[in-house]
Amino acid sequence: MRKRRHVRLFRNGRNQAVQIPVEFELPGNEAMMHRDGDRLVIEPIPKCGLIALLKTMKSLEEEFPEIVDPRPHRTVRFDWLRHEPHSN
Repeated sequence: MRKRRHVRLFRNGRNQAVQIPVEFELPGNEAMMHRDGDRLVIEPIPKCGLIALLKTMKSLEEEFPEIVDPRPHRTVRFDWLRHEPHSN
C-alpha cells in the first residue's frame, strides 16, 4: 500500500503551497507538476548533466576499427628568437 500523510496547504504570496514531509522529498531543486483528474502529481526532473546522461547509456559490445591518420607525421617547434613556428 502507498504511504499517505495528512498535510496542510498554505499561502506563499499569491501561490498555494504545501510542505513536503521528509519521507516524500524529491531529489534536486526542481520538479514537474501536472494534474491527473483530481490528483496533483509532482515528479522529479532527472539530472541533465553529462554524467547522468552517460549512466543511462549501454556500453558498446563491438570493437572499433583502427583509424589510420592520413596526414604525414610532422613535428612543430617554436623558434623563440624569431617568434614563429618551424616544421621539420
